[in-house]
Amino acid sequence: MYKKYKGILKSSNLYFIALIPDEKLREEVRCLKEEFKERYEAKHALKSPAHITLQRPFRRAEAGEEKIVKILKEFSKIQERFEVRLSGFGCFKPRVIFIKVLDHKKIQKLHLRLNRVLLDDLDFTEKEINTKIHPHITLATRDLDNTIFYRAWDDFKDKVFEADFIFKSLFLLKHNGKYWDIYREFPFYSEESA
Repeated sequence: MYKKYKGILKSSNLYFIALIPDEKLREEVRCLKEEFKERYEAKHALKSPAHITLQRPFRRAEAGEEKIVKILKEFSKIQERFEVRLSGFGCFKPRVIFIKVLDHKKIQKLHLRLNRVLLDDLDFTEKEINTKIHPHITLATRDLDNTIFYRAWDDFKDKVFEADFIFKSLFLLKHNGKYWDIYREFPFYSEESA
């Protein structure tokens, strides 16, 4: 399929790689995103499920999809599950409000290992990969108006949000033309699967 992306005609698909929480937490986050849509007219974040981005969106030919799936499956099989704690809200002024991840270390280490695989095995360029990440779960972005941002931030900055969950898989998301779909799940190593 041919798509126009930022003025360039492409015969490819758009993907990104992320960590996605369990269904219960995804639903809690979706409800918060709906609140941002209703109260602040910010709906862009509803185009994807709750997630922590490890690799920003990238384009690849559909013919290369099988290789991506194979490599990510092999990579994930040797990664260990880990717990994450979410607490409170943060922002990147003046457009983004998110749920804070308390300890970034395990996610950042996973990200570094993933980068190595993307560069070595999937032929990503240095420009394509995220060299640094700030783990978070976005609630509002891009379409959160500058003037409304400060009102929304005042409403959320002191709100309480607490959650713990275990990341058990890596996910490949694929854009369908309107939204991001969870395309593939790659389970991490566990004693049960050994």
